[in-house]
Amino acid sequence: MCYFNSLVAPKGAAINLAGTTKQLEPINRPLQSGFSYSNWPIIKGTAQNFTIGNAHWELIAPWVKKTQEVQAGREKFNTLNATAERLLESKLYKPAALNNRCLVLSSGFYEWRHFKPAGAKKEIAYPYFITLKEQPLFFMAGIYQPWTDKETGETMDTFSIVTTKANAFMEQIHNKKKRMPTILTETQASDWLNPSLSESEIMELASSACDASYMNAYTIDKSFRTASDPLEQFEYEELPPLNSI
Repeated sequence: MCYFNSLVAPKGAAINLAGTTKQLEPINRPLQSGFSYSNWPIIKGTAQNFTIGNAHWELIAPWVKKTQEVQAGREKFNTLNATAERLLESKLYKPAALNNRCLVLSSGFYEWRHFKPAGAKKEIAYPYFITLKEQPLFFMAGIYQPWTDKETGETMDTFSIVTTKANAFMEQIHNKKKRMPTILTETQASDWLNPSLSESEIMELASSACDASYMNAYTIDKSFRTASDPLEQFEYEELPPLNSI
């Protein structure tokens, strides 16, 4: 799954889609947990005419009337991620998948690898930071849903990150559930924003897995969520290296 994301974009960074280029404001978010239920930059519109803006990370159903109901719903399930295989089966996700597809910006994400060291009684979870080689910014497939709090009248965009089956590289890291965010190439990202996509085309893109050879990962300290530098590399001597792809 994808519950911890990173976005570091220096001054001058830009987004390119189908020949359209737009500058990004400098962003420095080395770590954000989806469970903070706060805003994250997304791209919506079409590849030829897109906008970049913040949206609430957690897709909220249009039938939910107020914030208290949103908070209560979190005790039963979370909508930070949307499973690609069920996009067009879910009452919640289908309308957004058909009509409100977006791109979620990222420069890397966090996941855990489970391994049982020699002599240990149980498996230990080791955190990794995963990036794309020579690509400081990339696109995750997302779906969004505008939502209005009926009590306050406040309206905002809310979104989920689409996840798919892990590729050969991510299977080694997320080796429990074996899933990963749907990472799109620039061409795929432009296609994802095409409002005329058929259901089969939506499913094909949503279920696509990034080429494993494009990915890179390194271990980080287990306290990364509270560390001053969450991206600092940390080596675990008991952890076997990842197999090269």
